Amino acid sequence: MKAAESGHSQRASTAASCAGPRRNNVEESQQYTDFNQQAAAWEFISEKSVPIHLAIMIDSIQSACYVSLITLMVASNFVLIPVPLQMIPAATAIIYIGSTLSLKLKHQREASGEKNEEVMKAEDAYMFPLLGSGVLFGLYVLFKVFDKDLVNLLLTSYFALIGAYSLTEAFSPLVSKLLFKGSSKVYKHNMKIPFYGAYMLELSQAWMLTFVFAAAFAAAWFQTKHYMLNNIFGISLSIKGIESLSLGSFKVGAILLCGLFFYDIFWVFGTDVMVTVATSFDAPIKLIFPREFATETEKAKNSILGLGDIVIPGIFIALLLRYDAHRANATNSTQSFAKPFFHMNLLFYVLGLVATVAVMFIFNAAQPALLYLVPACLGAALATAFVRGEFKELLAYSEEKEASDADSKKDK
Repeated sequence: MKAAESGHSQRASTAASCAGPRRNNVEESQQYTDFNQQAAAWEFISEKSVPIHLAIMIDSIQSACYVSLITLMVASNFVLIPVPLQMIPAATAIIYIGSTLSLKLKHQREASGEKNEEVMKAEDAYMFPLLGSGVLFGLYVLFKVFDKDLVNLLLTSYFALIGAYSLTEAFSPLVSKLLFKGSSKVYKHNMKIPFYGAYMLELSQAWMLTFVFAAAFAAAWFQTKHYMLNNIFGISLSIKGIESLSLGSFKVGAILLCGLFFYDIFWVFGTDVMVTVATSFDAPIKLIFPREFATETEKAKNSILGLGDIVIPGIFIALLLRYDAHRANATNSTQSFAKPFFHMNLLFYVLGLVATVAVMFIFNAAQPALLYLVPACLGAALATAFVRGEFKELLAYSEEKEASDADSKKDK
């Protein structure tokens, strides 16, 4: 598109020179300014309107991650791929994509002056394992006390609606750009919601069109429960979670990981709660990897990886990528800078996941993945900081403090 605009501008300049000296410098300057404004407008559309996890990425590694996710999902439907060769690349690709998008979102918010409301505080990190335990045990009781099919019907109906909405939010800006040239008509309606107050409902043509297809997709998942449809929902939710959730500081991340380390061990090794809920709950709270195809006499056998084993380490690794950007004073996600903490943590996440899968197959039993992933991620971060002589800087890193310092500089 930019090349097309550039060629058009060059042809206009050539025509002007052939017409003679009557086109003065002011007109040429105005024409050049108009072209720059058009180019800037196109850059704005590409940066703002298209959802950043759907835009065509400059980062070739990120593009390769998208391709690998799609390839693995499609290929596993026809060819029996060993579970480690499905699970490890998929989880790693999701974390890489989500982390780079979180950095891009941070820079966009800084540029627009928007404040991030989804920052976890220390008290939230302390409470998270307790709240998670309450929800997990509540689901366990529901499956034990009530009819499993009825519970699944209610919960999957809820997740189908959530899934349709999340897919619509993800794809509608892209649909607006491609089908409506970025100018999709918006319908507004004032309404009052009980216990909330006045609310302005805004629906664009692109949003409504996208929702129709997203609802059909959700209905297909609701009806078939096919693992590929489940994984598409799970992957999109994981990427969005890593992108938008912020730990705020390294200390908060360490508190959260340590708390969930003991949470995972207790609920997997201490009780049958985690395994019962994971295997009974037909919802995109896990990624499903085929282990054996169905035959005439036996059902298909699958291995699963909970989204928490991707998102929780993922938001910690994303924090370290943003810390790398902070160290390098990078103000743009396309800027090239050294990423020692990010790369080392991503590597050790892979090693931790390899250890999880290896132990799972050796003992033929479910494993609490965070038992291996938490020491791998925390250990890698602390070791990297120690080797680089940045131990104090890492412990002191706080994105909220960074944001307040930036605001004070602007005020000056």
